[in-house]
Amino acid sequence: MKATQRDFGNVAPKAAKQARVAFFCGPDEAGASSAAAKLIGLLPDAGERIEFSGSELRSDPVKLGDEARSTSLFGGTRHIYVRATGDEAHDAVKTYLEAVDFGQADGACPVVIVATNATDKSRTAKLLEKRADGLVAMFYPPDLRSVTDEVRRMAGAAGLTLGGDIAEQIARASGLDVRLAQSEVTKLALYLDASPQAPRKADAEALAAIGAKTEEDGFMPLVNAVLSGQVNRLQGELQRFAEVSLNPVGVLLALERRAAQLAQLTARLGQNGNINALLDAEQKAHRVFWRDKRDLTEQLGRWNARKLDRLVHRLAATHRALLGNSQSAELLLAQELVEITRFAAARR
Repeated sequence: MKATQRDFGNVAPKAAKQARVAFFCGPDEAGASSAAAKLIGLLPDAGERIEFSGSELRSDPVKLGDEARSTSLFGGTRHIYVRATGDEAHDAVKTYLEAVDFGQADGACPVVIVATNATDKSRTAKLLEKRADGLVAMFYPPDLRSVTDEVRRMAGAAGLTLGGDIAEQIARASGLDVRLAQSEVTKLALYLDASPQAPRKADAEALAAIGAKTEEDGFMPLVNAVLSGQVNRLQGELQRFAEVSLNPVGVLLALERRAAQLAQLTARLGQNGNINALLDAEQKAHRVFWRDKRDLTEQLGRWNARKLDRLVHRLAATHRALLGNSQSAELLLAQELVEITRFAAARR
């Protein structure tokens, strides 16, 4: 089975019933992660979550199949969630599917893989795309309209009616990251005591009351300072990061999203492309905000495809480190941001 963000909603119920392995990929890592969560929510009984990193499976390809076929310590159901980079999980998936084809995986639990820096043309995707018990879901960076529509859908499910341009404000404030948008919608519903059984209308006053920051006031000034290699500006941004208690994972997600956007733009640019002409075309196609053009111009001049590939891998490793050490997340992220800024300061 194959899907994109356009038809995933229609494919997901079938995949939840029959897919042994689901592979979520594409430049929109936030969309892929959100879709993976939706698929898990559709499983008849998701049970306990077992998590692996792609590097764990790369070093021990047999582990995935062994874990999928084992039983829970308490006898309940379970599923496996893998956060990988590129084709790190390829050998593990191949080994597991060989066991499936030999009839050695009866009763095995579902496996859900979210892979950054991977596409539906990757080796792992090729293992799954023609299998009835496999799913490959490819997610492209969303535009403002699609995320705004998704925010309205989230709000409706939470019992919220969004007045005026509230949905668009949330979409912009989240940097088009549906995970951050979902967090804002959830906070808004809690603040208004909304539910599907007791709907409430949300307005600008309620949005301001929950402290939802705009993109300009939130993550992006820090993200732009880092990726533009602005070493002199970074200290002030890190101080603001600490003073206003920006969420470390939220900052990292915004950084991951911009890195994915730069990778996509770099691929379109080619070796000797014109950055200004490319961004003009992207702006006309509503894939780039006008106010981002200056920062993107600077960043495309600093990051080539090779450096971006290294960045994506480093951000994925940082993400895992933050999730595994939440108490020191602010310090860990600040250290990484300093290193990345210094790296960006050297021209491509």
